[in-house]
Amino acid sequence: MQGDALWQFPCDFPLKVMGRNVDGFADAVAAVVRAHVPDFDAAGMELRPSSSRNYMSCTCTVRATSRAQLDALYRALTAHPMVKVVL
Repeated sequence: MQGDALWQFPCDFPLKVMGRNVDGFADAVAAVVRAHVPDFDAAGMELRPSSSRNYMSCTCTVRATSRAQLDALYRALTAHPMVKVVL
């Protein structure tokens, strides 16, 4: 794909994952990320609640090895029932 020329792998790639601010949301996001990036360290996740505290965003920076890996991770995150948006 021509878009792959924009990225050189491996690279650090940030993903912002948003969902309801409920118990277990950050752990669920970390588990999905770890399934696709085994060396992902959840301690580095940045968590930020919305101003109303109804939603939570988790920024996960992963060491991506390929476009296919990122695509699979994005699909898995967007399919998770606790996740509303992935950027």
